[in-house]
Amino acid sequence: YITGRQVRDLVNASEEVELFLAIRKPWDDELILDEDKVDLARPGIEKFFFKDILLLTINDKKYKWYEQYITGKQLKALAQIPIEDALYLSIKKPWEDELVENETSVDLARPGIEHFFSKEVDREVVIIVNGKPRTWNKRKISFEEVVSLAEGNANNEQKAYTVTYLKGPKQNPEGEMAKGDIVFVTDKMIFNATPTDKS
Repeated sequence: YITGRQVRDLVNASEEVELFLAIRKPWDDELILDEDKVDLARPGIEKFFFKDILLLTINDKKYKWYEQYITGKQLKALAQIPIEDALYLSIKKPWEDELVENETSVDLARPGIEHFFSKEVDREVVIIVNGKPRTWNKRKISFEEVVSLAEGNANNEQKAYTVTYLKGPKQNPEGEMAKGDIVFVTDKMIFNATPTDKS
């Protein structure tokens, strides 16, 4: 066996790189930490290689990337940001922050750590409320807003409402809403608001 630390020491590798064991496709190469052991008695020759670590932040959270360039789409996937949100590269003042489109490539090998941040972008969708299509232009909807779209008045003290929904986004694919609840919205999401008389 040989440890990751021993491989590093053999070639005087710097701490700014990460060690990988080459694995045949379709599997991914394996990250080898200092304390990890690799069995050298297996058939064949083990191939190790190093990758530079490029650090970046997205919405103040640190991430690693191993290639010189990264696209806006890759950044959003890395930080699990909705594809429709706006993404910016933070630029020191007095210059303006730079909008990073989904297909725009950013060079991470420049001096320093690149900082990115996202902003939610509202978009118009159609939701179905009690069988009727309604235009909605916010990312979220409240219980009261669903009832208002369904009945025209969410503050009717004589009625209680049951609100259910289907075909929602991954954050809330389906379920029930209670007074005060807020859920994320997606196109063609279905809401049913049923009035129930108070006893």
